Amino acid sequence: MSIQLKVPSLGESVTQATIGAWLKNEGERVQVDEPLVEVESEKATVAVPAPAAGVLRRVLKRTGDTVAVGEAIAELEEGAAGETAAASPQGSGPVPGGLVPVARGDGQAAVPPPAVAATPPAPAPPAAEHGPAQPSSAARRAPPSARRLMAEHGLDVGAVAGSGPGGQVRKEDVVRALERPAEARSPAPAPQPRPATDGAAARERVVAMTSLRRTVARRLVEAQQTAAILTTFNEADMSRVLALREKHGESFLAKHGVKLGFMSFFVKAAVEALRAFPSVNAEVRGTDIVYKDHYDIGVAVGGGKGLVVPIVRDADALSFADVEKRIGELAKKARDNRITMDDLAGGTFTISNGGIYGSLLSTPILNPPQSGILGLHKIEKRAVVLEGDEIAVRPMMYLALSYDHRIVDGREAVQFLVAVKSAIEDPERILLEI
Repeated sequence: MSIQLKVPSLGESVTQATIGAWLKNEGERVQVDEPLVEVESEKATVAVPAPAAGVLRRVLKRTGDTVAVGEAIAELEEGAAGETAAASPQGSGPVPGGLVPVARGDGQAAVPPPAVAATPPAPAPPAAEHGPAQPSSAARRAPPSARRLMAEHGLDVGAVAGSGPGGQVRKEDVVRALERPAEARSPAPAPQPRPATDGAAARERVVAMTSLRRTVARRLVEAQQTAAILTTFNEADMSRVLALREKHGESFLAKHGVKLGFMSFFVKAAVEALRAFPSVNAEVRGTDIVYKDHYDIGVAVGGGKGLVVPIVRDADALSFADVEKRIGELAKKARDNRITMDDLAGGTFTISNGGIYGSLLSTPILNPPQSGILGLHKIEKRAVVLEGDEIAVRPMMYLALSYDHRIVDGREAVQFLVAVKSAIEDPERILLEI
C-alpha cells in the first residue's frame, strides 16, 4: 500500500518550511519512525519520521524546496521489499518511469530499482526535452544551512569532508573545516560578479536568503512593530553564586549527574520575580491581557541550525538539578538538530545568555507573544564601591530586561530586575523561597 509522507504541523503560526537534508535515498528500506528527511522551519529543524516500515519509493521535493504544512513530499510503499538505489549515471535530470531523482550525500542522484518488464523499456528522450538540467552534484551535497555557511566564508564544498549519509556535508562538517588553517583548505571558486553598470568589477557576493532566514527576519521585524519594547538595565554581583558552585559543584555532579551551572540560578530567580510581578509573565491578546499562572521559561541555546529557544516547562516545580538536566537535554537535542516544535512552543518568559559568546551588554528582542526577556552577559571583574565606601574587585554581570511597555510599567520592570538581582546576590533566598 502506498503512503504519502507529508510535512507535519510545525507550530500554530507556521505555514511553510524548507526541505533540508534527505536522510534516505529512493529505493531504500526504512523502518517505522526512522528519520527520513529534515524540515527547516523558522529556527527549528524537525526530522520527519517514516509513518510505517517499507520502501521510500519516490521523493517529490528536493533539498532547498519550499513546502507547505500538510504537503506531500515523498511516497512510501508499506511493507515492500527494497534495496538501496543505484546511482544514476547522468547524475541529474528525470529518469525513466517519471520518478524524480533525489540528491544523495555523494552528489549522485538516487533512483529506485527498475521494475522487471516483459519488454525492454523505451529509451529515455533527450535531456533537452525535459527542461533545464538540475543543479550540479556539488551544489546538492549539502543542506541549505551548510551551503549558506560555505558561501558566507567562501569555502568550496569540495574542501569539506562530509559525515552525513553517503558523505553528505553537514553544517558541523563546515564548522570543522573552517577551524583548520586557511592554507589547509582548498580555494573556493571565485564568485561570478554581476555586470557592473559603471564598468568596474563587482566586489560583492549576492546570496539568496533561505526561507528559514526570511522567516526569522520577518518575526524580528514583527516584534519591533507590534510591541512597545523598552529595556532596563542593572548589574549583579556574582560572588555568592560563584562561591556556591565552587563549594558544592563536585557534590552536585556526583549526586545528580549534571553540573551546577548559572542558568538554574537565573531560572529560579526569574520564577520568583515573575510571581511578584505577573504582568511580565502575561501577554497581550487582542484587547485583553492574559495572565499566566504557570512558568514555562524559554532558555536560548546554540544549536546545529543556529540559536533556538526551547522551553523548560513548569520551572517553578523543578529543583535546581531538574532545571540543569532539562536544559542539558534540550541543548543536546538542539546540537543534534532533533529539537521539535513541541520543545519550542508555549513559553511565557525567555532568558538569553549572550555572555557565553562574550557579550558585555545588549538589548534583547522580545519573543512574541511574550512580554519579557532577560538578557545575561559575561562575568567581568570590576571595581565596585561597597558599604562604608570600601572599594573591592567583584565578579559583576550586567542584566538587561526588555519588556512590552503596553502592559508592563517602567516601575514594575525595574522592580522585577531588582528582584532578580537580589536573588542572585543572595541565592539562599531562592532555596528558601523568600
